[in-house]
Amino acid sequence: PHAELVFVGEAPGAEEDRRGEPFVGRAGRLLDSMLAALGLARGEGVYIANILKCRPPGNRDPKPEEADACRVFLDGQVALIRPRVIVALGRVAAQNLLATDAALGALRGQPLNYQGIPVVVTYHPAYLLRRPLDKRKAWDDLCLARRLMTRAADQAAPPHRSSSP
Repeated sequence: PHAELVFVGEAPGAEEDRRGEPFVGRAGRLLDSMLAALGLARGEGVYIANILKCRPPGNRDPKPEEADACRVFLDGQVALIRPRVIVALGRVAAQNLLATDAALGALRGQPLNYQGIPVVVTYHPAYLLRRPLDKRKAWDDLCLARRLMTRAADQAAPPHRSSSP
């Protein structure tokens, strides 16, 4: 309930929909590896959500009205969790989360904003399985997210008090 980092994907795939858990297939294993490289694990300061809460027919991209219908759930999740940083996984998640039609390449590499929370945009793990050469860019994005998390934690920490009289 108090995750510092929230990952937002597009929508559940067939297996995710069956199991009721996001990122459980090959892409999920890659995401778990990416988290481990950061010293993190899902469920331990990390929360994973999707723009859509159920699988679109034919695993197609979500339609705008579908994303709009599910937006209240994602907004509620973010409001309850209040993460330090959000990572948008892939173009569809980024465009829906940030209400933009900008290309993924234009959104990467810079902190963006969702309800006052820094957002880092990176590649979807399924894309990285198809294009492993882009894993280095994704690692750079995750390092940016970690720096933003550290900065937010430092700003939230109470000032150090001296114990001298």
